Amino acid sequence: MAAELIAKPKLDPAAARFALKIKRSKIHRYGVFAMENIPRRRRVIEYTGEKVNRREMNRRLEGDFTYIFELNRYWGIDGGVDGSGAEIVNHSCEPNLTAHFVKDRIYYVSSREILAGEELTLDYSFDTDEDPHQCRCGAPACRGDMRRSAE
Repeated sequence: MAAELIAKPKLDPAAARFALKIKRSKIHRYGVFAMENIPRRRRVIEYTGEKVNRREMNRRLEGDFTYIFELNRYWGIDGGVDGSGAEIVNHSCEPNLTAHFVKDRIYYVSSREILAGEELTLDYSFDTDEDPHQCRCGAPACRGDMRRSAE
């Protein structure tokens, strides 16, 4: 399976705990937006997709567009294949979501109150040894790329 840009992203309402909508984003193409207020420390949406092993992950990561979230050293979830819509959540250096791992599942959890109309964001925290990916989040503390800060 070749990694392709998701042309018409969609949400799986069964994976979301709140009313969400995919709309055009100021950060990148499309984003996921809260349609109601979301309290702090709540599961917002599960990251779903095809579970793939390390070898397949590496093959798919060679594409221009990838939606793979690593579960651990051996497994990842490719949200580009039957994803919940969580794969459309954009990066921000000042995110309002964090990823929580529960067994072989990934949940995006609100790190603060999120207001209706606000775009959901996650710090991608790519490894510092990866090539930089330009960040367009616009946050006051923007690092300029999506790699984790070298602290």
